[in-house]
Amino acid sequence: MAAKAKTSLAPEKHSYEFLGPPGAAAISFGLPILLYTFTFGCNDVSGCPAPSLLNPSTLTVEKLKEEVGWPSEGILGFGSWKATGWVLAYYLFSLILYRVLPGTEAEGVKLVNGGRLKYKFNAFTSSMFTLAICAAGTFAQGASFPIWIFISDNYLQILTANIVIAFFLATFVYVRSFSVRPRNTEFRELAAGGQTGNILYDWFIGRELNPRITLPLIGEVDIKEWCEIRPGLLGWALLNCAFIAKQYNTHGFVTDSIVFITVVQGLYILDGQFMEPAILTTMDITTDGFGMMLSFGDLVWVPFFYSAQTRYLSVYPLSLGPLGLAGVSAVLAVGFYIFRASNSQKNAFRTNPNDPSVAHLKFMETKSGTRLLISGWWGMARHPNYLGDWLQAWPYNLPTGLAGYVVLKAGAGADGAFKMSDGREVVQGPAKGWGMLFTYLYVVYFAILLIHRNGRDDEKCARKYGEDWERYKKIVRWKILPGVY
Repeated sequence: MAAKAKTSLAPEKHSYEFLGPPGAAAISFGLPILLYTFTFGCNDVSGCPAPSLLNPSTLTVEKLKEEVGWPSEGILGFGSWKATGWVLAYYLFSLILYRVLPGTEAEGVKLVNGGRLKYKFNAFTSSMFTLAICAAGTFAQGASFPIWIFISDNYLQILTANIVIAFFLATFVYVRSFSVRPRNTEFRELAAGGQTGNILYDWFIGRELNPRITLPLIGEVDIKEWCEIRPGLLGWALLNCAFIAKQYNTHGFVTDSIVFITVVQGLYILDGQFMEPAILTTMDITTDGFGMMLSFGDLVWVPFFYSAQTRYLSVYPLSLGPLGLAGVSAVLAVGFYIFRASNSQKNAFRTNPNDPSVAHLKFMETKSGTRLLISGWWGMARHPNYLGDWLQAWPYNLPTGLAGYVVLKAGAGADGAFKMSDGREVVQGPAKGWGMLFTYLYVVYFAILLIHRNGRDDEKCARKYGEDWERYKKIVRWKILPGVY
């Protein structure tokens, strides 16, 4: 009976991912440090990167602190009760909208214990409601709308508040996961990969599959699904808007580059929220537990790392011009076409293999009864959609050009300088190109993420299809990019 009970909580054990406990520690505690490095290293006080970082021989701690805008209170200045209070208010507002706004309901995939969890979807409506309020405030007060000013003035403290919330949530759900019991009526279930027995790793990867909590007046909330699709994604859009306002307040105009990134990323965010039901079949929901990996990724990494380009452009207002806009738009269009066309082909085949659009495609039968495509998009690579996804990431970075700038004192009279509202001047100078370490890291990170995700998919399919998967890989040799990888 004990064995059956254990099986009902999680179907199978998994090996360590992310290099095990050392990797979990490096990601959990290293990424917050990286974001703080971004915050200070690329700033509106001295430059991007800070000038002393380009001259290590003259580097001193005191000089570096002055250049990066280190808080006068030291580490204590990283946070504030005011910023934390408003961040918590933002989360509460999101929860209230989740409860009071209308939405559709659906059941998730069948769990190992036989149950199906119910979900309410209204993330798109919630975001549109919030953005409408911000749009009205901006129309009335322009770039001086208090929300935009507060975000730009308290960026460091808002970042810290979200990091603390992410750590708290990861710890809360980990401790609470030990109350999961076999055959419980709430259909609570442990994640297969989060039961290694190593506290640090299980806390990071997530021990409980779909942790839920019932809040007064709000009702039941699926913590993982809510974090995945709501506060972080909308926060990303709000940060971008705040940086547009900052650019206007700093320089007196708004560039096509920052608008392009904000619009493209905004459409990506709203499209994901509009298609919210599709998240129920993703690996994040069906396979991964909710731990520090997803908590930090959803609430901190996505909004603050993904908005690095608009933050950069708010200080150095590079313009693309018609040809530049056409170029980045073309890259985006190609990536979107590959992503959407490949996914649509797969979905059409799964829904109706006899559909005229896919009836001509070749496939391979597996012992499990599943058919695997071996022609069309899915005959060229096992994940052509990942290639399209990666190509779509480039237009987020390209508008920053050969990034890097130096902030000079008022009256410097530098050639080609952008003059800030306080009289200081911004030029690229010796920093040109070095700022790409900040603005182009996203596309490198995304490539690593997709390669890692491909590896996880491969392991999952190998367990599911066995020998058939090995046979399939001999037919479809390339993983993501035909002829290269």
